[in-house]
Amino acid sequence: MNAERLVIVDGVRTPFCKAGTDLAALGADELGRIAVSALLTRTDLDPALVDEVIFGCVAQPADAVNVARVIALRAGIPQSVTAITVQRNCASSCEALTQAHEKLRAGRGSIFVVGGTESMSNIPLLFNASAARKFSRLNRAKTFIGRLGALASFRPSDFKPRIGLLLGLTDPVCGLNMGETAEILARECGIARTRQDEFALESHHRAAAARERHAGEICPVFQPGKDPVTRDNGVRENQSLAALAGLKPQFDRKHGTVTAGNAAQISDGAVALLVMGESRAQELGFTPLGVLAGYAYAGCDPMRMGLGPVHAIALAEKQTGLALADADLIEINEAFAVQTLAVIQAAASGEFARQALNRAAPLGEIPAAKLNVNGGAIALGHPVGATGARLVLTALYELKRRNQKRALVSLCIGGGQGAALWLERT
Repeated sequence: MNAERLVIVDGVRTPFCKAGTDLAALGADELGRIAVSALLTRTDLDPALVDEVIFGCVAQPADAVNVARVIALRAGIPQSVTAITVQRNCASSCEALTQAHEKLRAGRGSIFVVGGTESMSNIPLLFNASAARKFSRLNRAKTFIGRLGALASFRPSDFKPRIGLLLGLTDPVCGLNMGETAEILARECGIARTRQDEFALESHHRAAAARERHAGEICPVFQPGKDPVTRDNGVRENQSLAALAGLKPQFDRKHGTVTAGNAAQISDGAVALLVMGESRAQELGFTPLGVLAGYAYAGCDPMRMGLGPVHAIALAEKQTGLALADADLIEINEAFAVQTLAVIQAAASGEFARQALNRAAPLGEIPAAKLNVNGGAIALGHPVGATGARLVLTALYELKRRNQKRALVSLCIGGGQGAALWLERT
């Protein structure tokens, strides 16, 4: 086993844009290609030196299966370089990064392009099984009479689509969609609607104040006949509590607290990171942004999947010895305001520590001054397959700007899991 550390040399991302808006015409493969091409240009790396491309994507496009391979070839990486697509729901691009670490340790390569991509605008509508059988019968019909008979079997209900996005955001084990799991946390943790809206407002304020800093992460996206897309379009500079309070609950219409305003935006976007063994980076003359110092994935109750970060942070502490107090910056993906608030509450709870984490002491405080200092997914958006890598990139750029040492990145994962990654400046 190779004991060498994995360093993150640099990274770049497209703007994150609300689904159905500025990037809607681009598939996940094209968004990924744009990010990887920009990364290779930014780092001036010879593509032939790459050992493997690893990309996360949740809703893989049907016309670009193994989207990582499509991205790699279209970005100019040689045919001899392999590529693999990975999927761990919201932590898919974290999985891409940690797989690169494991491959490095196993001696299966030293230079990797990793990241994630998602076009939530292009998640398809699906026909139900009955309609699919009828379309199949129509396709097999050889005569006019046969085709006429097949057409006559269709009913209006056959043309009511199943919405792929909603199916993907619903857990097949517990039967709840992600918003419904957030409502469970709101009730059990006693987190009021007003507190959620205040958290969402702060996300927008911080993201708006960080526009210039985010610009350093972003490459422009050019499309024929359109102005270039150069910045995240979900940030509302003039957001207000009054506007947020006027939104109706989405998942529990009568008693709910989770709205479109205090939940992550459904978005399109891609992120690419150049990572490699520390000695290889020195050999090539790179000064890395940081090193992957440790990580953990943990499972939890799918109905309370939003608490996954607490479980993962606890496991990562066991494995690395790093505690919340060791972090100069903390990035927790804002799947929902209430979900992040519940993580903060659970991390500080002795009762939760004893009952859920089997430890005597709580994980500790997550100070607001360290958490998501440049805004989070409520303002910036959440293209699910790309978000983990965005958190890593944002955290490392902010550590550099502040001349600080260590960051913790964590996400909840649909299906009842959590991810926690420790990053350090080299």
